[in-house]
Amino acid sequence: MGTGRGVAIVTGASRGIGRAIALSLAEAGFRLVVSYRDRERESRALVEKVIAGGGDARAIRADVGRPEAAPAVARAALEAFGQIDVLVNNAGVHLPGVRLADVAPEEWDRILRVNLSGPFYLIRAVLPHMRERRRGHIINVSSNVTQRFPVGSGPYTASKSGLDALTRILAKEEGPHGIRVNAVAPGPIATDMLGESLSAMGPERAEAFVRSVPLGRTGRPEEIAAVVRFLVSDEASYLTGQVIYVNGGGPAG
Repeated sequence: MGTGRGVAIVTGASRGIGRAIALSLAEAGFRLVVSYRDRERESRALVEKVIAGGGDARAIRADVGRPEAAPAVARAALEAFGQIDVLVNNAGVHLPGVRLADVAPEEWDRILRVNLSGPFYLIRAVLPHMRERRRGHIINVSSNVTQRFPVGSGPYTASKSGLDALTRILAKEEGPHGIRVNAVAPGPIATDMLGESLSAMGPERAEAFVRSVPLGRTGRPEEIAAVVRFLVSDEASYLTGQVIYVNGGGPAG
């Protein structure tokens, strides 16, 4: 499985990496349910683009950090298409440039809720269906920060490190049910989120950061999408429990 008429849920798909993943999976033949929190216009435009290309897609507003949102997203997929083959937990938030001692408790809670609890809630919502069918793919979008542990990125790094642990444990627990679970950990990818992080660094540090990438450039969202598309294909049929770093060789900290 990985092409044809499978069904994929992609969270946070209105822009950046999530949008690229959704478009790549649609190109591979997946029908889509894409979730968004605020960007309705961009999400509707994505759905229209998929449909114009001969695919099928639905958009649903959902704050994935709230437990009640996950069943609604899963239900939307099942009502629209009757099955769920792929869950891509992409939605994420960050707070760049703030040291841990200065992070407000509500900001800590917000980041952990969206980046770590949100995937947990969605996984719980789709697992019964995947187990019943004895097949499925779960892809968690992590981050290169889990290797770097950069200053000023404490809550985000903690949330993504937890997501890596969730990925590895879930792969062991759900493998016997025919479900594969992997994570993709992007390095600096040309997105709005990276722009915010580089802005927090200041021009000199930002330039040095990009120069520290061995390939000498930032990545493109489509380069992350290509790895996700591979992971849900039959070509990756013996690959589970992995965190795959797509980072141009690894920027310095």
